[in-house]
Amino acid sequence: MSPLVSIAMPIFNCEKTVEAAICSIQAQTFADWELIVIDDGSTDDSFPVARRCNDPRIRLIKGERNLGLPARLNEAVALSRGQYLARMDGDDICYPNRLERQLAYLQQHPEVDLLGGAISLFDGQGRLIGVRAARLTHDDICGTWRRHHTLAHVTWMGQMEWFRKNPYCPEALTTQDRELLMRTGRQSRFAALPDILVGVREPAISLKKTIPTRWALVGVILWEGIQHRKIVFPALSALAEVAKLLLDIFAVGSGLNYRVLRQRAAPAFDPEIAAEWQGVWQRAHPAGGLS
Repeated sequence: MSPLVSIAMPIFNCEKTVEAAICSIQAQTFADWELIVIDDGSTDDSFPVARRCNDPRIRLIKGERNLGLPARLNEAVALSRGQYLARMDGDDICYPNRLERQLAYLQQHPEVDLLGGAISLFDGQGRLIGVRAARLTHDDICGTWRRHHTLAHVTWMGQMEWFRKNPYCPEALTTQDRELLMRTGRQSRFAALPDILVGVREPAISLKKTIPTRWALVGVILWEGIQHRKIVFPALSALAEVAKLLLDIFAVGSGLNYRVLRQRAAPAFDPEIAAEWQGVWQRAHPAGGLS
């Protein structure tokens, strides 16, 4: 029988983190899933590490060339057998009730095509950095010119039919999520849960990654405006992204990092949040490793 939920997890050079990512899927309270792990031409031992798993629900595909995340996500969608598709990355960690919570919401709200949630951020040693809240409604996710089309990509879960009708753009290598949200927002329905669903690994704020991503997003915003014959809103949005880039550069250059970029991760002062994260981290690092 086909599983109810398919999980798409392309991996690239994450041999040190992919085991914990897979273990966090195996620790889910909802068990009727398949995990599709597609190696995107890794040059390290990511695929051999993933292959150590002994779980019939996990499907492993070895890609010989690096095609990029959007192309591999489209490949995973094509291979999926579930009614719903969830996203996952090879260096992040799912909270154990992630799938259960999202599936319950989607089944109760069939009008919602795509559902996300909040994330926690942690460093390379597993220490909690903070929490990034989710915008909950469709209008808030689509947003305004200052901050628009924001839904943490790794938390996405939605109707499989929606993903098949709306493939990722293979050329949008660093902005594939925002591009897809912008392209489909007028015909789709988005939502998010307030719950923290995934822990995202962010050892440091990388300008090497941030700068090209911001510039690429400016291009996507302007192109979307041209497509719909709108000028003012896209121009303001593009200027907002340039301002955010300058703020990123200042934050990293000054060493203030998250003390300036509080929108990236609000400090997690709540002891319950910190204690929950410790439990999530420990479940993703069992003594016996992959099972």
